[in-house]
Amino acid sequence: MTSQVAAIEIDVVVIGLGAMGAASLYQLAKRGERVIGIDRFAPPHNKGSSHGGTRVTREAVGEGPAYVPMAVRSHQILTDLEKEFGRKFLVKSGTLVIGSPMNGATPLHGADDFLESSIAMAERFGIAHEVLNADQLRVRYPQFSTIRDTDRGYLEPNAGYMLPEALIEAQIAGARAAGAEVMTDTTVTALRQEGATVIVETSKGTLHAKRVVVAAGAWARELLGAPFTELLTVTRQTIHWFDADDFAPLAPDNMPVFIWFVTDKLEDYFTGFPVTDPAEGFKVVASRDTPDFDHNDMSPKAEMWESNEFYARHVAPNMPGVKPDVVQNATCIYTNTPDNGFIIDEHPAMDRVMVVSACSGHGFKHSMAIGECVAQVIHDGASKIDLSAFSLKRFLA
Repeated sequence: MTSQVAAIEIDVVVIGLGAMGAASLYQLAKRGERVIGIDRFAPPHNKGSSHGGTRVTREAVGEGPAYVPMAVRSHQILTDLEKEFGRKFLVKSGTLVIGSPMNGATPLHGADDFLESSIAMAERFGIAHEVLNADQLRVRYPQFSTIRDTDRGYLEPNAGYMLPEALIEAQIAGARAAGAEVMTDTTVTALRQEGATVIVETSKGTLHAKRVVVAAGAWARELLGAPFTELLTVTRQTIHWFDADDFAPLAPDNMPVFIWFVTDKLEDYFTGFPVTDPAEGFKVVASRDTPDFDHNDMSPKAEMWESNEFYARHVAPNMPGVKPDVVQNATCIYTNTPDNGFIIDEHPAMDRVMVVSACSGHGFKHSMAIGECVAQVIHDGASKIDLSAFSLKRFLA
């Protein structure tokens, strides 16, 4: 016999407890909403899009002006979370974007020239930063051996990297402390709206709620149906950690998080993170437009040949102090929209279902603010941050 919770007993069900879902659950519970969070695994976990030990953050995001207020607000919420839980969630190593004019390269997350856009966003929103020329980059960061004469660097000193698993864990714990219920290892099998009630069918029973938030990442498209089945693609990404001759130059005091456009070809850019624990290795990643795939049977580990190829293409030519020895590797999932922007909007066929997916591989830094925006829409009737740029209507016109 399946269990059923009457509509009056649940205000909101949050489906998916990764970055967006955990933040939404926490913010809703803080506002007194009777909320249940559901995840098919036991978060934090390594089967989705919200893991990997570190995630780059900055306030002057090159994706454009609609994103900057969310990044700024997320940093403010991060400070509050650190005080509330007595833990560090943001390491302010600084974030450095390196590159030359892109000369018509394929846009990254909607920006034709990501470095130039980052500088423009910092100037527009008054975000502390420094612009370095090629000579300054070579002197300050000898770890990077192939700086071109045309390269510049955008350095944001108050940015750095977040600890994703710790953040998810803390926000879920904070939500529970505020009265939220959490159902782990629970699969949502169907979703439908009848009048003012949303019916959530799960592997452990049926729930009725006044509102539902779907933050299910790669699983959202099959759960939400059209038009999401046609709009969203799921891509497999790889993460790599390498050994080094000396980890001191790679420590947060000596090297910031970096996003490096080594050439004007988008496939030659990669991101690296400072090392706080040499036993974990030096982490590098590169977002790639891989084919759409079925993520359900994806291994959490990358193939060794992928790590070797990554090292040969990106690391060996540009950072000679890093060794080819693979300390560890992993995979993660990006769920993408056609323009690589976010979708934060109600379902076109279910007006009491709020969709918070996909985030196209660049959402974690915004997730704390997105969770707050979701809670404001549901609890207060409107978000304080303008979400119109993330409307589903841009794809349906």
